[in-house]
This record gives sequence, structure tokens and C-alpha cells, in this order.
Amino acid sequence: MMRILCLDIGEKRIGVAVSDELGLTAQGVSVINRNTLSKDLKQIKELVEKFQAGKVILGLPKNMDGSLGKKAREVMDFKETLEKHLDLEIKMWDERLTTMEAEKTLLKADVSRSGRKKVIDKLAATLILNNYLQYHGIQNE
Repeated sequence: MMRILCLDIGEKRIGVAVSDELGLTAQGVSVINRNTLSKDLKQIKELVEKFQAGKVILGLPKNMDGSLGKKAREVMDFKETLEKHLDLEIKMWDERLTTMEAEKTLLKADVSRSGRKKVIDKLAATLILNNYLQYHGIQNE
């Protein structure tokens, strides 16, 4: 089995989550504050190596009607760049509503606004990866 790394690509931050080796659970691990593309790629590569990930999942921010907007195209471009720098499978996963779900979860937990800003991207990445793992777990049953 292998670990899966999940990235929630944002303009200012990239949320990062990783699965356990069996692909059953997702854990938020960090947030990358966006810098230059080369520095972002270096940090992602270091995380892939640290967690010995065999696959990377990118959250694809589709519009509610399923269409692809500007943000989705930016993530798709980022995927192409990642594929040139990482020698492993990179897949997209529909992330509609995960940021809103993360926000609701943090509000319920009474996390302050500044606290939410620090962890929302990591939580969103965790939710995306959990959705991916659940879907593929069901597919394998």
C-alpha cells in the first residue's frame, strides 16, 4: 500500500493532507504559504518524499453546475507543472463545497476567525482526501 498526498491549491495557501498507508484515513499535515512557483514545487516535492506518497490528489474547484471556471483551469495548469516535476500519478478530485464544509466545521468548534484562516486550507485538503478515499473504498468493496 501507499500513502496519498492531497493538495488544496489556493491563491495564497496550499492545504496539505496525507492518507495512512492503507488508504483508510486522511490527516491534515500542513499549509504551504504560496511563494514562487519553484519554492512551492520544492516544498511539495519535500512532502512527497517525507510521507513517501505514491500518488497526489489535487482538489478541482468546479462550479456548482459542474463546469470549469478560471480557478479550475489554474489548478489544471498547476497539475501539468507538477507532472513535469514529480514522477508519480497525479489525479484531480471534485472539491465542490469542501471549503464551505471546513468553514462550518470550524465555526461549530468555535474557532476564531484568525484561527480559521490558519487551518481552513489544511482541513479542506483533509475533507477532499477523505471524500476520495471513501469513494475508492466503496469502489473496491
